[in-house]
Amino acid sequence: MTCEHDKARWQTPIVIVGPTAVGKTEVAIELANRIGGEIINADSMQIYSGMNIGTAKPDHCARERTVFHLLDIARPDEHYTVSDWKQAASLCIREVTARGRRAIVCGGAGLYVRALTDNWTMARTCAAPEIRDALRRDTERLGSPALHKRLSTVDPVTAERLHPNDSVRIVRALEVYEVTGIPISAHQSRDRQTRSPMSVHRIGLHLSRPRLYERIDLRVDQMMANGLESEVEGLMRKGYSRDLGPMRALGYKEVVALLSGEMDRAQAIETIKINTRRFSKRQQTWFRADREIQWIDVASMIPATIAIQVQDLVDSRLETCPPSV
Repeated sequence: MTCEHDKARWQTPIVIVGPTAVGKTEVAIELANRIGGEIINADSMQIYSGMNIGTAKPDHCARERTVFHLLDIARPDEHYTVSDWKQAASLCIREVTARGRRAIVCGGAGLYVRALTDNWTMARTCAAPEIRDALRRDTERLGSPALHKRLSTVDPVTAERLHPNDSVRIVRALEVYEVTGIPISAHQSRDRQTRSPMSVHRIGLHLSRPRLYERIDLRVDQMMANGLESEVEGLMRKGYSRDLGPMRALGYKEVVALLSGEMDRAQAIETIKINTRRFSKRQQTWFRADREIQWIDVASMIPATIAIQVQDLVDSRLETCPPSV
């Protein structure tokens, strides 16, 4: 007799989260190669083709070492939702597990991760492109803070959580309210009460704020040295508008401003660094709210050592399967 229940537990997906530049991808690669795993991308920008440098997407060498899923699956002008990603990620997990491999979900998109692991039905809320486009036009005409103020009147809970300049999420929250007549925070509250969470091992990577900011600054400098300007210029030549959501993402919107003559190079670089630091703070706040995450302080450790610690944490939560008889 074999221990099928415990065998299934050993196949439980591992989720690696944390703020940008903390080193999630490098650790996931090391872990995947140690335990026979495949990585499922949970970065909301790495899903877009042609956006490689500014998203810190795994390079060709990394993809030759390890199997990655859900990279380059949408065009920058394609509407790709949390629901789309959740469905694709769930399918990937089933397929990876069926092959006897270990699914490793890795990324810093907190909403994506929670929609998957907590089985949020809110992610399936219908979209209304015409309403979204109208809201985006209002953002361009009035500014993101004006729409944030509008959101505060219909959904103060979500408005309190979002930065006034987070136009993408503000627009999405207003879109949900316009379509359903119910605040997005109410959808989320309902999901928390009725959800059937997925069984996963949640691991968070932590670094002190000064050290993390050093890594962010270094990453931004490397991105610029590696040709982020050329990447953005190429996207614009292909006809991708600066008003598209992906083109307004960190790094891209600042370089668009640089190429448009609205900033000089030094201003653009410094603005990317400042905005990325702010984003990392919001990521940490989001993930810290999840009490099921086990945190690892990654200071002074190389990715291979961190991967061993992740494996040890996962193994420590599993009961030893009794021998076959």
